[in-house]
Amino acid sequence: MVLAIDIGNTNIVVGCFDNDKILFIERVSTNHSATDLEYAVTIRMALHIHGYESSMLEGAIISSVVPGVTGTVKKAIEKYAGVKALVVSPGVKTGLSILVDNPAQLGSDLVVDAVAGINNYPTPLVIVDMGTATTLSVIDKNKNYIGGMIMTGVAISADALTSRTSQLPKIAFEAPKKLIGKNTVDCMRNGIMYSNAAAIDGLCERVEEELGEKCTVVATGGIAHLIVPLCKREIILDDELLLKGLMIIYNKNL
Repeated sequence: MVLAIDIGNTNIVVGCFDNDKILFIERVSTNHSATDLEYAVTIRMALHIHGYESSMLEGAIISSVVPGVTGTVKKAIEKYAGVKALVVSPGVKTGLSILVDNPAQLGSDLVVDAVAGINNYPTPLVIVDMGTATTLSVIDKNKNYIGGMIMTGVAISADALTSRTSQLPKIAFEAPKKLIGKNTVDCMRNGIMYSNAAAIDGLCERVEEELGEKCTVVATGGIAHLIVPLCKREIILDDELLLKGLMIIYNKNL
């Protein structure tokens, strides 16, 4: 059994896989000030809830876009489970051809998403990852990573709106009942969520125009399950995409 962790700016995805089977996935908040012991406790709880113990772990893999937390989580894994963690970084075998100006600058989360994408879905492919930022990764028909887009995430949009205005409240995200809101909260929620859905529809359409062919579109990330149903185009929702990618990369580096 292998522990897989993806460290994002807002959330950390914790999961386990055994051979080609994903056993569980959990999300916890990213705590930039937490110690290795605190992260070890978090990992232990995630395993324990699903009936697993540290003695069952034979390895671990980490992808991270938060360098300041990566070392702490790596140390936590070694302290709690006694296994070394492979960190996805330049030099690690991924099997992905990256055709961008500086491949070393590509976030490890986008690499992991792309690896899972080319191994599970037809190309050309657009992968939409909805986290703190919403990213679109474009993979051509030959399975090359050719670039993408980064746009403001849903939560950042809401925070910017409330912090820069005097009378607009903080809102919770839930599925809108209809497009046209009848009160301030609904108007804000609908505007933010539908605008992100419309942006994804529009960007995917423009990607297809630039490539000159239809693309498979796959979405993942913490809020994807709320935004995808609001999109007009067909989008595959895959909450396990990151873990699938980490599993593939881990097995390539055995």
